[in-house]
Amino acid sequence: MTQESKAEVVHEYEPIDSRSIHGVTFDGKLVWFARDDEIVAFDPDSEKVVRRLPVPAASAGTAFDGEHLYQLAKGEILVVQPSDGRIVRKLPAPGKGEDSGMAWADGFLWVGQFRASKIHKVDAKTGEVVRTLTSDRFVTGVSCVDGALWHGSSNDGKGCELRRLASDGTVEETLAVPVSAIAGVEGTTGGDFWCGGEKGKLRLVRRESPR
Repeated sequence: MTQESKAEVVHEYEPIDSRSIHGVTFDGKLVWFARDDEIVAFDPDSEKVVRRLPVPAASAGTAFDGEHLYQLAKGEILVVQPSDGRIVRKLPAPGKGEDSGMAWADGFLWVGQFRASKIHKVDAKTGEVVRTLTSDRFVTGVSCVDGALWHGSSNDGKGCELRRLASDGTVEETLAVPVSAIAGVEGTTGGDFWCGGEKGKLRLVRRESPR
């Protein structure tokens, strides 16, 4: 049986302006997010943007492997040097431009397809799809944290959710999030989630505390 809980918004930021935030990742200090033709690094402690990297067509998922950023850009996955924005490699995106969220874990990328409601496990070196999971809701952001695969759901006429999946794709847990939209998602080891939202919103979300 699926465990159902509620989440609450702990902090809400608008780091630059009201342009849409797409992919979101977190390196332990900085939140990196994509918005159209750039990747932005935001320091939540100072609430300031500290870096802006020009990356053409950066309009979907973003991931970080501890050294490089991975960015969905149309039909490609770009491997980006976070210090200067240099593109060091390119991989084919499994959804051929219909991709949404992305996460990195243990040498693999987990890449969502929004309306197809799929999540592909991709070899981060070759771009080969080694596995595909199917969801019953639209897939927005994707995150791997503490060995668990999560994805966001939004814009399908139902409430926004964060969903934890079993290894076969079965939904094990849902967190109902009281917001209008969820785009990029990145979990933290402390159990919180960074979520991109509507109109340039970046939110820190966590499981609702017992009242």
